[in-house]
Amino acid sequence: MKRTRGIKVLAMGMAFAMAAMSLTACSGGGGASKGGTAALSFGIWDEKQRPVMEAMVQAYEKTHENVKIEIQLTPYKGGEYWTKLEAAATGGTAPDVFWINVLHAEDYYDGGILLDLNDYLKKSDLDLGKNFPEALVKAYNFEDKQIAIPKDFDTNALWYNKDIFDKAGVAYPTDDWTYDDLAAACKDLKAAGLDSGAYPFACPIDFQTWYYPTVYANGGWILNADKTETGYTDPKTQEGIQCWIDLIKEGYSPTAAALSETSADAMFEGGQIAMVLAGSYMTPEYTSNDAINTKINLVEFPAFNGKEPNVINGLGYAVFAGSKNKDAAADFALWLGSEEAMKIQGESGVVISARNDAQKYFADSNKDLNLAAYTNHSGEANPLPVCKSVAEIYDVELEALKAAYSGEKPLADVCAQLKTDADAILAKNKK
Repeated sequence: MKRTRGIKVLAMGMAFAMAAMSLTACSGGGGASKGGTAALSFGIWDEKQRPVMEAMVQAYEKTHENVKIEIQLTPYKGGEYWTKLEAAATGGTAPDVFWINVLHAEDYYDGGILLDLNDYLKKSDLDLGKNFPEALVKAYNFEDKQIAIPKDFDTNALWYNKDIFDKAGVAYPTDDWTYDDLAAACKDLKAAGLDSGAYPFACPIDFQTWYYPTVYANGGWILNADKTETGYTDPKTQEGIQCWIDLIKEGYSPTAAALSETSADAMFEGGQIAMVLAGSYMTPEYTSNDAINTKINLVEFPAFNGKEPNVINGLGYAVFAGSKNKDAAADFALWLGSEEAMKIQGESGVVISARNDAQKYFADSNKDLNLAAYTNHSGEANPLPVCKSVAEIYDVELEALKAAYSGEKPLADVCAQLKTDADAILAKNKK
């Protein structure tokens, strides 16, 4: 799915948490049994994935004739999905099975919304430790309780426009590129003279796709293990951010202000950017654009400090703790993590299936593109740093870094204040 850059988490007040926690004591839930048939509801948010979700539901119902599943699609935009889910959970009518992401998982777990799947996993042959990337499994595990089955994931790769490279006489990027190779290609492209308004690269203020991967590859950090402190003042963290600011200073990228007006994705699709980093969720967008889809390809994220830089993020299938058909809902959720289900999803080419043995289907879904750039090193990718305060911290981080990206203030000064502000947020929300 496409994950909106700068995504915000909805706050859950104490009233919601208390109401949600009481659900397990009542008989609420999204499904109802009718004449021996378990009627389940399945909450999703992406219209582009509806067809493949329908195919998966049909495959499940074919071997489970006593189960009928209704897909309920609520758009993600503007937080509509989470607003509706929160209200439904409070009223005891949330979908029996629904999509969840790592930014909301801990809040929903604390609110008592998510069913602990451990007992069901023990009785099944779905080995999460063996079949899924460790980072995705851990992202949905709290206090040793598994509250979701990994669905899909996204990592990042470097896309490029072959026509721009050909016109400039510069060699295409390769999977073994480093950051230095990227910078050198930017220099060569600029020297060759690009069309008016065009740039070699783009460096927006983007944590998930740009600077978190290089921060981690450089040995830096954002959030400590117990989620009490941020690492913005660590020189290694700052080096992982500064590398992108340096490319803006050299004129290889539009300014951060310009990229806040017209996104890097839009500029790439408009032929104004020779190279761009993008999450795997952008693949359907790029390949459906007739203006560029025959001119583009991709390679792995260029190495930084001798390491593979990447961040992995993904969705999960969760079960509503207040479901009237918990057993049937849990069985469906676990089946969604099966080899059969993940194959159906992967072959659609819309997202990368989370199962290790199903990632190949996404990579093979378009033979003209090097989509394996997204899956080759998924096991080495760092999980997106998350905590209950994450939305607030992301907002503070974005606003603070504008001054460094614009050259208004040195990054070290910006990060010193950013750490003070972010650590205060962590402390406040721990109380």
